[in-house]
Amino acid sequence: MSQNTFTAAPPPIESKPTLTPTNRSRVVGIAKRLLPKSYLILVLVAIIIIGYYVSADFLTIRNAENVIAAASIVAVLAVGQFFVILTGGIDLSVGSTMAMSTVIIALTLQTGLNAGASAAFTLGCCAFAGLINGVLVVWLRIPPFIATLAMMSAIKGFSYVIQSTSLIQIFNQDFISAFSRGSALFVRNPVLIFVIVAIIAALVAKFTTFGRSLYAIGGNPEAARLSGLPVARNLLITYTLSGLLAGLAGLIAAAQLQQGSSLIGVGYELDAIAAVVVGGASLMGGKGDPVSAVIGVFVLATIINVMNLVGISSEPQLLIKGAVIIVAVFLSSAGGVQRISNSFSSRFGRSAVSARA
Repeated sequence: MSQNTFTAAPPPIESKPTLTPTNRSRVVGIAKRLLPKSYLILVLVAIIIIGYYVSADFLTIRNAENVIAAASIVAVLAVGQFFVILTGGIDLSVGSTMAMSTVIIALTLQTGLNAGASAAFTLGCCAFAGLINGVLVVWLRIPPFIATLAMMSAIKGFSYVIQSTSLIQIFNQDFISAFSRGSALFVRNPVLIFVIVAIIAALVAKFTTFGRSLYAIGGNPEAARLSGLPVARNLLITYTLSGLLAGLAGLIAAAQLQQGSSLIGVGYELDAIAAVVVGGASLMGGKGDPVSAVIGVFVLATIINVMNLVGISSEPQLLIKGAVIIVAVFLSSAGGVQRISNSFSSRFGRSAVSARA
């Protein structure tokens, strides 16, 4: 009778985890999706860290209030500018419309009209100016750059004529409280205004037929027209909305400065365009979102604030700001983010293949 012998099985050899083609493509896909969406937040965080190390006054409540107060005006402008750029257009008249808003609100308050009625009348005038832009672009078929450039000059001249003096003081405390000094839930009213505007704009852009049609118009206006979309009507609404929001930004500026002047909005149109581009929107149209445009506002505002705290003069600030805009255009309109994503994914893929071999 033979005796059975049992031998223990050898322990399994642990193999090093390797990326299969499926897993590798999944990782690459996640990287491609996250990089374009997260680079703006990373840039803002990096600027905040730099500001913290270069100035002890940067991370203070007072400085944060100054940054937010300065950014609130441009943020409202940038939302309106975003919708225009989304369609492949541009609105160079928002700065002049904003200045006109400060003059009209100051004049109407001087007549004794209450703050609410004065604000409504002012917003109506600014929306009408935006509608004229839309008419020039849609019906007269003037390129948006030329049409809004002409309106920028016309509105600025109109504001200067009706102003008749160097500036108009605003003493109405109800108006000043509503658009500057007042607060709700411990949040200043200008902050609430631009947050509400950004949230509404984000909902409109993502969940409404009007918002989705603007992406289609910016992507291919002729295809959008052939698909039955009301291109002309939506463009008119877009430029009217831009004028309306420029007027709202003017109300905030007038309340903060407590005066109306035709010179207040100088350069704000460029700041709004820069913020939208820094936020990732393409100047060719069809790309971007309003929340990113607002984040772009805070990126630029924080950079300027850090430079002011460090003591950099205005001329170098313009140079640095221009460099930031160039980089932003490369990352958005020139497809720089996609190039970086493709480079990262190709190098990652080659590394994984080499490790597997």
